[in-house]
Amino acid sequence: MNPIWSFISGIIGGDNGPLSKLIGLIPDSNARAAAKEAFEKEAMELAASASTAQLDINKVEAASSSVFVAGWRPAIGWICGFALAWQFIFQPLICYGLSIYSTYSHQTIPPPPILETGQLYTILLGMLGLGGMRTFEKVNGVSRDTLTEPSKAPDKG
Repeated sequence: MNPIWSFISGIIGGDNGPLSKLIGLIPDSNARAAAKEAFEKEAMELAASASTAQLDINKVEAASSSVFVAGWRPAIGWICGFALAWQFIFQPLICYGLSIYSTYSHQTIPPPPILETGQLYTILLGMLGLGGMRTFEKVNGVSRDTLTEPSKAPDKG
């Protein structure tokens, strides 16, 4: 859900929200309904314009030739991938190898560090959610590689 719309919904709050109580003070029922409808329309337009602005920012970031602007999302993806590989593949195998070595060499070697994955999962699940949207776009044929320029789009009239 759009965070702006979540905020606005909190203000409206159904029949018990602050805005509903304020609109409830309007004596004429038609004027009250019109005021509520006007506010909800304005709120939806505000949420849509915020989403459009974020999409425009994302387009500019993706088109940038600078790795520091366009490469931060792939970098986070690689970091999450490496951290998961370390946590579930490399670190357990190294611990197993060290335990075998310690058994035969009679030396105690400290194990490699264990990563805190709680915060990592939050980032990763957010990124995978975006990946799910990408899959949805591909399945529905609206991904970037299947879109045509508006001037080249066939007429549907």
